[in-house]
Amino acid sequence: MFNRDKTLFQPFILTALVVLFDQITKAIIVRNWPRPGTFITDVFNNDFLILFHVRNPAIAFSIGYGLPQPWRLILFIIVPIIILILLTWYYFNTTEFSRPQRWAIAGIIGGGIGNISDRILRPEGVVDFISVKFYGIFGLERWPTFNVADAAVVVCCLILLFTMLRPQKQNPAEKMDSSQ
Repeated sequence: MFNRDKTLFQPFILTALVVLFDQITKAIIVRNWPRPGTFITDVFNNDFLILFHVRNPAIAFSIGYGLPQPWRLILFIIVPIIILILLTWYYFNTTEFSRPQRWAIAGIIGGGIGNISDRILRPEGVVDFISVKFYGIFGLERWPTFNVADAAVVVCCLILLFTMLRPQKQNPAEKMDSSQ
């Protein structure tokens, strides 16, 4: 099990790396292509991966774009901060998570911090710049433009979901205890 030792804090290396890489990539985009709507490059010259600077003043898929400013402040900054605080608190106060789950949660926290930072520090909106061809799946020719923080949240949520749904192996000692 996890004690309050360094193994409990190690996954937060991922949190720091996600925030750092997210903010560095966004700073590079903003510094070199300051105007939103700027095409940057077709990475593979085949329309699969395009870097394109856009701003999203809402949340995923531009949900909540038309909300008044006070509601956006509450729903896009205050509520996510509360959720991250509660998630972090639960992380440190439960023994239910496996090691991979703890790393996944740390990645989710890092992605959340990255996007909340943009919502606070960039009034024009979160910097998004990665555009991927989606080949008509779900009726989308391209996936909505995203950033490193978004990718970290999605990938880590999938890892967390996968680890929660897969059957857990019991070690022989636990099997003996449960059969008695």
